[in-house]
Amino acid sequence: MSDYDYDLFVIGAGSGGVRAARLTAQLGKRVAIAEQDRVGGTCVIRGCVPKKLLVYASQFGEAIEDAAGFGWTVEGARFDWPTLIANKDREIDRLNAAYTRNLERAGVKLFQSRAELTGAHTIRLTADGREVTAETILIATGGRPWIPDIPGAEHGITSDEAFHLPELPKRILIIGGGYIAVEFAGIFAGLGADVKLAYRADQILRGFDDDMRRACADHMRHKGIDILTHTELAEIEREGDVYRARLRGGGTIETDLVMFATGRIPNTEGLGLTELGVERGWNGYVVVDEYSRSSVPHIYAIGDVTHRVALTPVAIDEGMRFVETVFKDNPQEVDHSYIPTAVFSQPEIGTVGLTEAEASERETAIDIYMARFKPMKHTLSGRDEQMVMKLIVDQESDVVLGVHIFGPDAAEMAQIAAIPMRMGATKADFDATMALHPSAAEELVTMREKWQPRTAQVAE
Repeated sequence: MSDYDYDLFVIGAGSGGVRAARLTAQLGKRVAIAEQDRVGGTCVIRGCVPKKLLVYASQFGEAIEDAAGFGWTVEGARFDWPTLIANKDREIDRLNAAYTRNLERAGVKLFQSRAELTGAHTIRLTADGREVTAETILIATGGRPWIPDIPGAEHGITSDEAFHLPELPKRILIIGGGYIAVEFAGIFAGLGADVKLAYRADQILRGFDDDMRRACADHMRHKGIDILTHTELAEIEREGDVYRARLRGGGTIETDLVMFATGRIPNTEGLGLTELGVERGWNGYVVVDEYSRSSVPHIYAIGDVTHRVALTPVAIDEGMRFVETVFKDNPQEVDHSYIPTAVFSQPEIGTVGLTEAEASERETAIDIYMARFKPMKHTLSGRDEQMVMKLIVDQESDVVLGVHIFGPDAAEMAQIAAIPMRMGATKADFDATMALHPSAAEELVTMREKWQPRTAQVAE
């Protein structure tokens, strides 16, 4: 037995940290984990899970309208925000308890405290000031919302606070153009709020395929969301319950709530990393190698705090590979290729692989296959909504490089598409697969006509 109190000490009980702690404890190692907030991390407590519950809630309004085309008469339907939030909170409480219980069952010692490094192997728990030691330390503290430094910024909220609003705002201005901004715009609009989204560039969802970006923006506007591009916030003023958002270059927007969805930064401030010589990047992220090891050999980092791919399943995978590498003598690099991801816009985007712009930067030529059609459901509902599916194929090898889907259940399809893509599937493999009819997904295996490859124009 080593001279340390623990073989592994994990700072941060999000999805990645919890998985690493549990797996290590199951190997018979002495493991502790510290969390200053609730166990479960951003995704479970204030991110993906509660967000998707709110997305579901916001879709019922259209579902009720669509029902008329199928012969249903629905009268007297109304929405109650406090009921939604209370039910959401109950589910988050359940998940928090489950995560805590799973740690305890695995034999992990849980400290409900902020933890800071005070020595090479020493951790101070700020809740009571005690210090413990560990042979290996894992930083899994995730990220936090970034708010621009402008006058009146304190009057705005972030996604963290959006889950706990006492009432639904009648008007809301969302600052940002990433997936968080887009998803909450859909949530608030679907629940009846007047929504404006202000973004500094010329198109939302930078980094996603341009056809998906355009389709999503068009549908958001069609649903009444006012997207203001080339627009930057300069100042927020409050007068009673009303906020005036002053824009750079002139103009003012009057609203009941301002929400910042302007990105996230790693949670590394005050942890003592710099004092120990742990290298950090431009926004504070922990610099790690392919095995998640920092510049200090016994200190590792996984998840959003490393500024690699900020997705919960990625953090979990990094946590599992960390355990294989450090405690099972089976070094495993983290593979960040072909990661399926989704934007829970309305309709949603599901994607895996390269965008057209990314593929166009490669030395080999590409072929583009695309399908646009009205989902079968809306032939009777009458809703003016299109579905877009896109395949990007390497012209020489015929390998499918990217699958991009905009429409209902796009995320579910992207997850399945990721499997053959990781196996190196070709367009001929897709073509040889029998279609499931009637389904939207069958378009993935029935697209035959090539689109003329376009010169990629990536909107910043």
